[in-house]
Amino acid sequence: MSHQPGGVTWAGTTFAYPDGPVRLGPVDLVVEPGSVVLVVGDSGSGKSTLLRTVNGLVPHSSGGAFGGDVVVGGRSTTTHRPRDLADVVGFVHQTPEAQFVVDHVEHDIAFVLENLGTDAAAMRRRVEEALDALAVAHLRDRSPATLSGGERQRCAIAGALAAAPSVLVLDEPTSMLDPQGADDVLAALGRLNDDLGTTVVVAEHRLERAGPLADRALVLDRGAVAADGAPAAVIATLAGAPPVTHLGRLLGWEPPPLTVRQARAALRTAGGAPTWAVPVPDATDPTEAPATGDVLVQAHRVAVAHGPRPVLADVDLEVRQGEVVAVLGRNGSGKTSLLRALAGAHEPSSGSVDATVPVAYVPQEPDSLLYSSTVRAEVEATLSLLGRRDPAAVDRWLDALDLHDLAERHPRTLSVGQRQRVAIAAVAVGDAPVLVLDEPTRGIDAASRQALERALVAHRTGGGAVVLATHDVELAARVASRVLVLGDGEVVADGPARQVLAGSLFAPQVLRVLPPFLTVDEVAAAHADAGADR
Repeated sequence: MSHQPGGVTWAGTTFAYPDGPVRLGPVDLVVEPGSVVLVVGDSGSGKSTLLRTVNGLVPHSSGGAFGGDVVVGGRSTTTHRPRDLADVVGFVHQTPEAQFVVDHVEHDIAFVLENLGTDAAAMRRRVEEALDALAVAHLRDRSPATLSGGERQRCAIAGALAAAPSVLVLDEPTSMLDPQGADDVLAALGRLNDDLGTTVVVAEHRLERAGPLADRALVLDRGAVAADGAPAAVIATLAGAPPVTHLGRLLGWEPPPLTVRQARAALRTAGGAPTWAVPVPDATDPTEAPATGDVLVQAHRVAVAHGPRPVLADVDLEVRQGEVVAVLGRNGSGKTSLLRALAGAHEPSSGSVDATVPVAYVPQEPDSLLYSSTVRAEVEATLSLLGRRDPAAVDRWLDALDLHDLAERHPRTLSVGQRQRVAIAAVAVGDAPVLVLDEPTRGIDAASRQALERALVAHRTGGGAVVLATHDVELAARVASRVLVLGDGEVVADGPARQVLAGSLFAPQVLRVLPPFLTVDEVAAAHADAGADR
């Protein structure tokens, strides 16, 4: 792929959505050609809006009041619509399912090239390069509708890459990817930047992976640029900083590390593990024994197929009262199919699922659940369907997921992470004893993730159970009592969280630096106990 590198300039840029508050600006920024810029900030801070100004989706496809200018590769977005910038800017949506226009992966990747009038030979070469760069060649003949969320995300990135843009803009490109997939995608972006000089502007919550790729980080807060500088310095101040960064701050490492490699180097410099870093309870300890509560849901030899293609094979699973079960596995391993079967949303091809209590399911695409005019009405609608009216329960879940300030907003005006929380609240308010959540932290910022984790733990300790599919091993380390790993539709590991995560190549960061601790909170507790004993 070859192209002319370009940069992006925001000059006094402001934007307000129709009938909504000002969401962006004024922004004055220059992104130099060939740079990699990481955009971070809380859900609703304006990250997606800023990114959508680069290819003119804001304001040409969004409406609203736009001020100032954005210039990309010498073209102003005020006078050039998205289709006029397609050869300069590649854009990957936060919701990849909204990006496909052809019901065939290879043809969809070629779509933008056809519209640019690319000759057949060049088109074939570019499509192959994009398929290879994102490792999705084996999906070329599939319909996007049959792919997992992570597979769709990779194919969407391949589609943006095929036109060989000089500027590549990506909104949460790894939010639905397994750890290996996320590493592969970010490595591909690094190669594009190194080899072709592609300018990359990326919004991400997975700072432990995106931070080392970037040479500059921007923090947005309520639509304004609150910080701008070297990634290590900017990220170290954030609540959503990688666990090893929080570990470094706890143990006084300067500068705080951004990666596992840097954390290990800091640990060696500090003389190795502190004397108080004694082993925490292992899987044989009674405090980490398997849950003994009643079985609430049981899957027996469950198999699921989509058409002729099997996706689950003979899966056995018991979900007990008081458990949080994290289901891990690479994209396409069958996680969503298992969750849908547990919730009764997909009939098994063979085997059975027996539930002794109601099971509530939140899919990974929250928009499929949202239809009311306000957040509060969305949560109230669940109770109405159940024949109940309980304002206290509505307020309790709005509080639990930090949604009270958004209660009168229309759900469709919220960010993906905010909509995810609304969908969870709208389902959980029905008080089903078993919550089944598919990628619940997709697009969620640090504060919202903490609120969600508290709510899940409270649901478990209150006598319920949670099953969640996730690619976030840090989330699993913090909240799961048990981890189930799927591979090609089969259970390849099932046991206490510490035992399974400790045996994983994608173990939590703290475990890789200071074993046997799983989380910063465990280290902090041991550190505090050591201080109390002195």
